[in-house]
Amino acid sequence: MAMELRPYQAEARDAIQNEWSQGRKRTLLVLPTGCGKTVVLAKVAQEEVEKGGRVLIMAHRNELLDQAADKIRLATGLECAFEKAGASSLNSQLRITVASVQSICRKKRLMKFPRDHFSCIIVDEAHHCLSDSYQHVFGHFPDARVLGVTATPDRGDMRRLGSFFDSMAYEYTLPRAIDQKYLCTIKAQMIPLRLDIREVGMAKGDYDAGEIGSALEPYLKLIAGEIAKNYANRKTVVFLPLIRISKALCKMLRDLGVSAAEVNGDSPNRTQILRDFEDGSYTVLCNSMLLTEGWDCPSVDCVVVLRPTRVRSLYQQMVGRGMRLFPGKKELLLLDFLWLTEKHDLCRPSSLIAANGDIAARIDRMVERSPSGTDIMEAEKAARSDAQAEREEALSRELARMRSRSRKLVDPLQYAVSIAAGDLVDYEPVFAWEKDPPTEKQLEILEQRGIFTGAVTNKGLASHLIDQLFTRQGAGLATPKQIRCLEKFSFVHVGTWSYKQANRMISRISKNDWAVPFGIDPPSYIP
Repeated sequence: MAMELRPYQAEARDAIQNEWSQGRKRTLLVLPTGCGKTVVLAKVAQEEVEKGGRVLIMAHRNELLDQAADKIRLATGLECAFEKAGASSLNSQLRITVASVQSICRKKRLMKFPRDHFSCIIVDEAHHCLSDSYQHVFGHFPDARVLGVTATPDRGDMRRLGSFFDSMAYEYTLPRAIDQKYLCTIKAQMIPLRLDIREVGMAKGDYDAGEIGSALEPYLKLIAGEIAKNYANRKTVVFLPLIRISKALCKMLRDLGVSAAEVNGDSPNRTQILRDFEDGSYTVLCNSMLLTEGWDCPSVDCVVVLRPTRVRSLYQQMVGRGMRLFPGKKELLLLDFLWLTEKHDLCRPSSLIAANGDIAARIDRMVERSPSGTDIMEAEKAARSDAQAEREEALSRELARMRSRSRKLVDPLQYAVSIAAGDLVDYEPVFAWEKDPPTEKQLEILEQRGIFTGAVTNKGLASHLIDQLFTRQGAGLATPKQIRCLEKFSFVHVGTWSYKQANRMISRISKNDWAVPFGIDPPSYIP
């Protein structure tokens, strides 16, 4: 029986098809870990097959290939061919191929495929797309449409992905997934241990795993003691940088009476250990970054990240192991530490949901001040509210300066603040097309609707502004010209007024010789 899509999964599938139909051949799907991205990929692949196309799904580990094939069969009933080691899909009648990128990228193997063999390429964990091995494959199939899937990226990740992808088809955020009860809430708690990693160097864009291991070693007994004393009753997964460090912590936990197990890529009985942990034979599972991808155990309700990282996608993968729903599971407890570092890009619990560094810093302070832990969703709301208030105060001076200009058109920043569009206030172009200059048609539309186009410097901002204008027009909200007119008379939050409310007030003012009618206080007026 085919798997039923959740509402957001159906929206994602439709959005992907829409991007492709609009000519944006390389598009992104952003879904948090645990939200069923493979189901969406399976449905996209199924639709491609039904149109007569062939689909290539690439992954960087053989375990992920098997899991992808299993989930596609479960979601659609379709079987997959394999392209790995001694197996080849070249002469197979099956129209979906799951491939090891290490195998298919080899020139001798790749050249056997006609350049039009695949009409669609799907890459789970899209941050791998930028590597040479993936790029070789894309180059060999130049006309294939590409779908990349990733967990919620930060701006740095998006800028990197934007160098290859044309657009983001759909984004389902972690806060939305938690709010809609598809993932469990996250409670972040600070363990009062200061772990000094100031001398740790960098390797391949992240903290060096070997040096992290050496830096952690002196603290392992203290960490084991904290886990044994306060968290041994939870189903806990601990992520560590090295196998020897993982084994050492596991032994210390056992010595303290904790039912702990250790698993790594060299474990001969790995499958049995994971099964025993899932069945409850162990309460703590230590691993050296083995379980970041392709392993699901929904009953996990505590995650300890002892592999500090600056790579947000990696951090989300670790935390994501504990975010799935499970009967009787109230929340995921995410344990953090007082990391001593001179670097400012260390991922913390705030990295999962914060829109920017300011919000993240505010959330981190709340977590540190709460000995019993903090719901990071509630912390984010409070941080966002405080930041918004401060930003509005700072911008009010800038807006006052803008309003004093004799210009008849509205500055884009003024308009964004007036309609409370934070995405416009903070907008930065990501994809190549967004960075291009605005088109004449875009500028014409904006100017006709009252936007000062001299401050619209790229096609992406113009597109976002136009989308807002048409969306607000469809909703019957105040126009930019109405907003500018009424803000000159010191009315506030005019962006939330309806077109009719704004029109009515402007009419009253004009009939009163362009003066605010007696008895109306513009700053406090609510229509």
